[in-house]
Amino acid sequence: MTPSQEQLPERIRVLIAAQPVQREVSMFGGRCFMVNDKMIVGAQKHGDLLVRVAAERHDELVQRPGAAQAVMGPGREMGPGWITVDAGELDDEQLAGWIAVALEYNAQVTGIGD
Repeated sequence: MTPSQEQLPERIRVLIAAQPVQREVSMFGGRCFMVNDKMIVGAQKHGDLLVRVAAERHDELVQRPGAAQAVMGPGREMGPGWITVDAGELDDEQLAGWIAVALEYNAQVTGIGD
């Protein structure tokens, strides 16, 4: 693992520390972070970030630097609302922005924070 790969999970932990109900699970080939029993993001093995967003915002958000439609394997795109962000585009501000978008969607699907 490169330093950035090792640091990404810790950076995510810091950003979601205030969330009352959270846990981590291994899935999608990385370390996924759950808030209110719903995945918000995943730290992937190569340092990329998998982000769960509202499907209706997918086309807008995939235009951000380093963002792309998430794939689950060769030729297997995940549906709208699943975005992968390149590790090189995850400075502190960008990571915080992606976490905020994911938490916004999480609040919508869980009904918590309304």
